[in-house]
Amino acid sequence: MATDGYVQNIWDAPESEHSGTSARCHYVSTTQTPPVLAAELAQAWADIQRHHPELPDLAAPESLIGESSSACGHELSFERLLHEAVHGIAAARGIRDTSRAGRYHNRRFLAIAEELGLNHPEEPHPSSGFSLVTLNPEAKRRYRPTIERLQRALKAHTAATSADTSRTFRGPAARHGSSGGGVRVKAVCDCGRNVRVVPSVLAQAPIVCGGCGKPFRIPEVVGAA
Repeated sequence: MATDGYVQNIWDAPESEHSGTSARCHYVSTTQTPPVLAAELAQAWADIQRHHPELPDLAAPESLIGESSSACGHELSFERLLHEAVHGIAAARGIRDTSRAGRYHNRRFLAIAEELGLNHPEEPHPSSGFSLVTLNPEAKRRYRPTIERLQRALKAHTAATSADTSRTFRGPAARHGSSGGGVRVKAVCDCGRNVRVVPSVLAQAPIVCGGCGKPFRIPEVVGAA
């Protein structure tokens, strides 16, 4: 099925196709803040799974940190996490929920979004369709503790990563590209699977393959990872 190219980076599934099988959550980093936020993202995802058991596990929650997607929402938030969960359920059901290289979100996406507590009150956007969904009041009540916990983690992460910016250098991959994450390249693991990832995101924390347990790496550009 065709879903967001970005979403394919965070699912434990073969390239070009998401599997409905459950995957283990992996998050590894050499710094303290990303694992803390990744753990909160994994916990928030588990909270969604309690209401929607068919939702596959999030293979690499840390891949959401510092990344953005114009089709799925620029800011990392619980609302965006629920948006990604819609794609996950669509993948588990074998439903094609997007087109135009994952940018246009169709009515099948909207139908699942409504199941998860997301609404799109207006007509579809010409280029992104029903992508810009928002939490309905019932979902806000249901997930209030989760939302508040994730907001605290995001606030702490922002404070930690924005401190002493005068000493921070952002490489070319982080500076270029309209999505805020730069150009994605192919990263491979020892068992031959591959994902498309922004080098700067891979540098923040390794993305571990759920099949062989080894980290994905960028061939011939090991220094970038």
